[in-house]
Amino acid sequence: MIDDLTLRQTADGTQLSVRVTPRASRTQVDGVADGALRVRLAAPPVEGAANRALTEFLADLLRLPKRDVHIVAGERGRQKTILLRGLTPADIRDRLTTALAR
Repeated sequence: MIDDLTLRQTADGTQLSVRVTPRASRTQVDGVADGALRVRLAAPPVEGAANRALTEFLADLLRLPKRDVHIVAGERGRQKTILLRGLTPADIRDRLTTALAR
């Protein structure tokens, strides 16, 4: 599953594609589809609440400081590109595999 993720190394960090479903019953990873990590968020897509919930969730999931997780594309849509500073694609795959195995 995690091996299907599309991760792109840049000079600033690694970019991760995420497909968000807001107003879910709880916040959780829902798999991988078309190279994007599917994330269900309990937060509604109102006044940036879902974006804040997404960055906080990913920071916690990947054991990163919140300041190192940024939405670089798709702030107003369900398909987003997230910049993760300080992690390589291999680090991200390892941390996601560990986190999802719990």
